[in-house]
Amino acid sequence: MKLKGESVPLPGTMTRISCRASYMMAMRKLLIIVPLLALLALSVWFAAAAWWHLAGDAIPFYGYVAIAGGVLFSLLVGGGLMALVFYSSRHGYDDLSGGDK
Repeated sequence: MKLKGESVPLPGTMTRISCRASYMMAMRKLLIIVPLLALLALSVWFAAAAWWHLAGDAIPFYGYVAIAGGVLFSLLVGGGLMALVFYSSRHGYDDLSGGDK
């Protein structure tokens, strides 16, 4: 319903209110994104500085083998546990025993 004296905006144009609303939404996004990016940059700088200043002796070959073995073992355990979760879910082991029916 059009009120007397109210203008109808042309198709494809934004009214002053909708233009202001889109500006406010953009500023809200920037208010969140800019501090998060600054925090990310600060944390990367801190990690690089700590790495540089606290560098110790080089890791020997058997150290890399131990790290790789630990990563592989962790992935195998995680994969096995996920397989058990899917197996028990698909075969009905996760269903209620009937006590809450």
